[in-house]
Amino acid sequence: MKCLLMLDLLGIDDQGEEAPEYLLNSLDGHLPIAGDSESKDYQTSTIVDDKTYVVEISEDGGESWINVKIFDNLTRSWLIPTVLGMKPVQLKGHSTLLLNNGRILVVKKDYPLDDCIWFLEVDTPFVKEQKKILGTEVVAWSKGVIGSSPKPIVISGPSGVGKGTLINKLMKEFPSKYGFSVSHTTRAPREKELNGVHYHFTERSVMEKDIRDGKFLEFASVHGNLYGTSIEAVEAVTDSGKRCILDIDVQGARSVRASSLDAIFIFICPPSFEELEERLRARGTETEEQVQKRLRNARAELDEGRSPGLFDHILVNDDLETCYENLKKLLASDENAGTLYQPTTENMKVHVSHMEYRADEKILLHCGTNGTGVKVPSFFMLDTSSLKGGAPGRTRGLNGYTVVIR
Repeated sequence: MKCLLMLDLLGIDDQGEEAPEYLLNSLDGHLPIAGDSESKDYQTSTIVDDKTYVVEISEDGGESWINVKIFDNLTRSWLIPTVLGMKPVQLKGHSTLLLNNGRILVVKKDYPLDDCIWFLEVDTPFVKEQKKILGTEVVAWSKGVIGSSPKPIVISGPSGVGKGTLINKLMKEFPSKYGFSVSHTTRAPREKELNGVHYHFTERSVMEKDIRDGKFLEFASVHGNLYGTSIEAVEAVTDSGKRCILDIDVQGARSVRASSLDAIFIFICPPSFEELEERLRARGTETEEQVQKRLRNARAELDEGRSPGLFDHILVNDDLETCYENLKKLLASDENAGTLYQPTTENMKVHVSHMEYRADEKILLHCGTNGTGVKVPSFFMLDTSSLKGGAPGRTRGLNGYTVVIR
């Protein structure tokens, strides 16, 4: 990728100099003229190879929204990309900076630190895959989260292996530490089922579009209805400071593994296939045909569950209490579990004005504070060297520290 040329295309850079005329001309004059105080639009451009990515804010009647368009510097024509992910809202201005991993860092001006850092992905693996699927230009938004976070847990295993019992024991012992994501479904709610609690009930056309847009980790069609786990539902649990548990089949785990979600994958298996068959028959709740179907599925899942690269850990549920203790030890020893970053009161008051690139993937954010009546010059050094996740979910793993000059 070529080196970044970042510019607030109102025609003025951070040093108060006018924007280079050649850049304004190269964009055929489609951008606001320098000094045009009547314009309510705000735009920045970032050059990536032969394309210029323009992020613009438009205002109308007090409402503001953000758009992305691409100028092809070879054909000298505008391209309107498909925009995926959850995009930022209520921007009053912003700065952009190209990172070396196919992302453009977008920092909202005059916003708190916990809501000002966003990423526009233009050449990440997720964007490349979506370009192939959709056959068009694609960009994707992702909100940046400072600090480490609890790593979601994917637990899989054949029917009857006891994974549901293990999860219930974990949730009962640690109710404030673990949480479930709320799945989506296209079926109608049943009596006493609440939207957003038992399921996110949605229209089929909406869910199908979200699936095409890559917003679902996994999905399946059951009796004519769609069921699935969205990335946003998992991220919402992680945002709350809990570790999200996903109880899904092996095929679903494979879909999650292929996604941008940074998770730990655990497979629960029986001591033997014969033991599993005995447990299934001991239920006494299914017909012989149903038992045989579950056994066929279980054999396939056991074979696939042991395939290399899919699961990080395999636990044998020979004795329930022993397996449960092993599960707790495994989760406790997970070095990447982390804790959710909680901004201090001081950090919550920090509002970013602009930024500049420093060495070793560090970005210096120039900040001011509000709420005290006095602006205190300060800086926040943002470390982008350990990013994890990404669109259409959160980009986590940001690190940094505040420096206040008094």
